[in-house]
Amino acid sequence: MSLDWIYYAISWILLRWHALWDAIGIPTDKFLGTNWSWVLAIVFLVVTVRVILFPVFVKQIKSQRAMQALQPKVKALQEKHKGDRETLQKEMMELYKTEKANPLMGCLPMFLQIPVFLGLFHTLRRLNPSNTQTTLYGWTTEQFRDATHASLFNAPLASKFGSTADELSALQANSTTVKVIAGILVLIMMGTTYATSRQMILKTGWAEDPQQKMIQRLMLYGIPLSLLISGSLFPIGVIIYWVTNNLFTLAQQQWVLRKFPPPPMAGKNGSAPKSSGPPVKASGSNSPKSPVQPAGRTGGLFGRNKAQAEPETPVVDTKKLGPRPGAKPVNPKKGTRPASKPKG
Repeated sequence: MSLDWIYYAISWILLRWHALWDAIGIPTDKFLGTNWSWVLAIVFLVVTVRVILFPVFVKQIKSQRAMQALQPKVKALQEKHKGDRETLQKEMMELYKTEKANPLMGCLPMFLQIPVFLGLFHTLRRLNPSNTQTTLYGWTTEQFRDATHASLFNAPLASKFGSTADELSALQANSTTVKVIAGILVLIMMGTTYATSRQMILKTGWAEDPQQKMIQRLMLYGIPLSLLISGSLFPIGVIIYWVTNNLFTLAQQQWVLRKFPPPPMAGKNGSAPKSSGPPVKASGSNSPKSPVQPAGRTGGLFGRNKAQAEPETPVVDTKKLGPRPGAKPVNPKKGTRPASKPKG
């Protein structure tokens, strides 16, 4: 299957944004060793793709919420059909169909971005002065040559950490500069990839299903670590795309998570989150005590034992001690006179 349509689409978006920045007046020459019109064209390629995929991203969040709400039912099915994997899968598919939850929806936005990544990777990899096919995918020869010499802090966008000496010589690039810039970007790419997965897991909680939990761990740790090796093969322009995409994802997730908060059961280990407000003191003598006691009443760590050791003052009923109607008054002094001292 030919992927030319992807290369044409990515090139068209990239060239339109570059033409816009050129029309606005952003200089095509280097400033601080950077051709900002091409860098911004890659950045806004991300914005374009993410705006198109935003409805899919919202559906992803809603699907994840539905999956989290179904966790108690899924766990009950696992206990009921323990050892019968075929029946369990059938019952779970029926449950997902009834509740209109799709487990694959959580990965759909990522899969839809893979063609964009591959298209940009192929497009930037072609930026080589020795390449004679300069007009492929809607490019003009002038645009191709301009993009070939575009750079970020004097590191060509088409270069990569693992570029050979011949490739760097063709791009007229310094090996040390390219490795430093590419290395820093790879580390940022790893950090932002980890941050996007961690943000989602902290907000939604770890899955109770072992398979889903394994996928969460793979997303959190496996993918960032794999970028340490694969990142050396990515052109600097592709890494700019990846980092920008991660930063956009962080902001988008923060907005969506506030707009569609996780269900109460999506707390740590699937339990309900603790209330952030102060504990409510129940009235009545039979009500349970609050787990958080005021410091003034317990006296702190050592005051609590002291308070328990002190006997409570009994409440005196004054009505019972009062004289009954018609009873003779009792002389409290009688019978209680102190003994007199013996004479002499």
